[in-house]
Amino acid sequence: MATLAQAPAPAVAPAPAPVPAGRARRATGWLLAVPGVVWLAVFFALPIALLFSTSLMVPVPGGDIGQFQPAFRVANYTEALARYWPTFLRSFGYGLVATVLALAIGYPLAYVVAVKARRFPTVQALLLVLVIAPFFTSFILRTIAWRQILADEGVVVRTLQAVSLLPGDGRLTATSFAVVMGLTYNFVPFMTLPIYASLERLDLRYVEAGQDLYAGPWTTFRTITWPLSLPGVVAGTLLTFIPASGDYVNAALLGTSRTQMVGNVIESRFFRVVDYPTAAALSFILMATILALVYVYVRRSGTDELV
Repeated sequence: MATLAQAPAPAVAPAPAPVPAGRARRATGWLLAVPGVVWLAVFFALPIALLFSTSLMVPVPGGDIGQFQPAFRVANYTEALARYWPTFLRSFGYGLVATVLALAIGYPLAYVVAVKARRFPTVQALLLVLVIAPFFTSFILRTIAWRQILADEGVVVRTLQAVSLLPGDGRLTATSFAVVMGLTYNFVPFMTLPIYASLERLDLRYVEAGQDLYAGPWTTFRTITWPLSLPGVVAGTLLTFIPASGDYVNAALLGTSRTQMVGNVIESRFFRVVDYPTAAALSFILMATILALVYVYVRRSGTDELV
């Protein structure tokens, strides 16, 4: 008779193999990306797909206004482009001029805040707050304020008329000038902040080394400061040009029907004419054109890592 001491010991399950550290880190990275991927899929990819489907629709035969049915009518794009290409040119022209003006204003401002005021942290923080102060008020309210600034009875118009820079019956509101000025003002912070971020990391010893080698101020700026701040310039111009080209608030509040931009046309086709396919086609043409321009610009500027 077998005793307890002679009974065979129960089998012990082998311990699970440890998960390699590299695999665990990759799994954690994928899990962290899930919320962002879901967000993009629901609120970006799905609306884009629906918009593309809408851009190819055709009216329902005998249906009411605003009734469309699924189709694959590519002619919606060619017809929209043939009808509204002047508006596209005007929009990109306004966006380009506003971007150049914002760069001319924003770069010196960012240079002062990031370089000249670096030795005075309190002054630098105060200037930085002043740069972002416009964000504390509504975009629409800031644009409406320009209607008061450029009003026919305002100080600006009266002064320009007094020095004969504007005819006696001339005006600034409801003109291309007012639209571009509104775009420039509203997007200057978008240009200034990226340039400030680049210049704030500028090692001033490089500038001092250039001066020690008897380089003039312009040569020092052209060969040291500008190249090192170029990533900020590229980011600022993209953040300014892209929303400025598709903007419709400034043209609606400061312009007229002769100065309307493609954003105003899209808004009108969607909500007033109820022509959803044309509005969707215009949206896709605008998006594709901006993507192509941005790709060429970034490739030409030498910062390929941004795309």
